Amino acid sequence: MTTATTTTATPAQPAKNRQLPSPAELPNAPVVIYDGHCKFCIGQVQNLLRWDGKGRVAFISLHDPEVARRWPDLTHEMLMEQMYVVDPQGNRYGGAAAFRHLTRVLPKLWILAPILHIPFTLPIWQFGYRQVAKHRYLLMGKTTDACDDGSCKVHFK
Repeated sequence: MTTATTTTATPAQPAKNRQLPSPAELPNAPVVIYDGHCKFCIGQVQNLLRWDGKGRVAFISLHDPEVARRWPDLTHEMLMEQMYVVDPQGNRYGGAAAFRHLTRVLPKLWILAPILHIPFTLPIWQFGYRQVAKHRYLLMGKTTDACDDGSCKVHFK
């Protein structure tokens, strides 16, 4: 599995040095599918891990072959455009809707829920999310040269 860090957690370690829990480790948790080659995305996933603290959410990089096996309906192109959350019932949430869903799962994000759930505002949040997602490699770069084959050019339009 591809993870943002390879250090094993100990209780004294801060969240940013802990290994991300996988779907296999948390089979009944929502799964965040993120770009494991993106430094910005890894930072945000580490924030989610820190805000979680109780093992409520699992994480997997979109580049992990397990993603294609478990969720064949989520194409590589779809996953490169936005983060996805798959809940235990199999519902898929993408982009701003994924983050909005996490505000119902992680208590530390509950404070954002009233704003993100204002009726008819999801298109506005989605637009803002798409702008950041489209430019994420320009914002902080990528962790490997794996995308140099042109597969990431969707972000440089």
